[in-house]
Amino acid sequence: MTESVVRALYGKAKSLNLSSKKINVVPECVSRLPNLSVLLLKNNSISALPNELLCLHHLVELNLGNNALKELPAVLGHLESLKKLYLFSNQITAVPPDVIDGLQNLVVLNLNHNHIRRLPPEIKSLTRLRLLSVLDNKLEEVPAELGHLTSLTEINFTSNNLPSLPMQLYQCKELTKLHVARNKLTSLPEGIKALTKLQVLDVAGNKLSMFPVEDVEVLMLKELAARFVLQQDRDMSSLVHRMLPYYPPLPELLANGSCCALCLNPFLTTWLECVHFVSVNKETKMRSSKTIPVRALLCSYKCFNTEGHSYYGVARK
Repeated sequence: MTESVVRALYGKAKSLNLSSKKINVVPECVSRLPNLSVLLLKNNSISALPNELLCLHHLVELNLGNNALKELPAVLGHLESLKKLYLFSNQITAVPPDVIDGLQNLVVLNLNHNHIRRLPPEIKSLTRLRLLSVLDNKLEEVPAELGHLTSLTEINFTSNNLPSLPMQLYQCKELTKLHVARNKLTSLPEGIKALTKLQVLDVAGNKLSMFPVEDVEVLMLKELAARFVLQQDRDMSSLVHRMLPYYPPLPELLANGSCCALCLNPFLTTWLECVHFVSVNKETKMRSSKTIPVRALLCSYKCFNTEGHSYYGVARK
């Protein structure tokens, strides 16, 4: 480790890699590298940062992943040039407002694999943030101020305890990836349909029954694959139809599929439950003027919103 620091000192290095050096403190001499822009300290046993790091006015990237930090060191809030901050796999329980408030140039914030329960409202200061990853923590809520982060392109809240997402999420117009798998979500905010650039929405392992979208449905990978296989299975000459007997569990799973009452396309999971009213006289040839509700399943809101049908959505309390 000493050799690495000495070489950096003499060479006026802009990058210093002290990862996996079995250190528990950051060498104070690091502060004598005022031009340092990248400092890698991952895979050590560091539990605190020296105040001398305040001298690193040009530090752009700091990696403290897989260390022994229990809190965000206060000195981080003074590293105003910092753009990438990696704090994954520590023992952090909270994100202090005064620290996060000083990181206004941050572009990447990785807090994966910690014990964080809440993000402070001061997160709204990170207006340049593009990637926010808090995977595998104990998040119980996300502040409405998340909507101020309009530069975000990717959010990862996978494996937390979130019962809901803030409505203000719709303000993050640049969002292309939203990972919220393995939480406690029962619904998604209505505004999510405004995220027109969204390409990936991972909601696996939640308790969702429907998505709040109008003309475009967001389906899980399992459902997309099932619909494709069910469609191909209708063609007796298709490769999929011929190969299905070789995968016994698959036909058993697909046997639970249904057919859309409108477009007649197959689907696996019930998307929209409806009813339509039929005449008893017409259906049973009995002399009766009564009509009865008959259950019908639709594959999408697109079908439901087409004109000319007589299907009514079923609301559940």
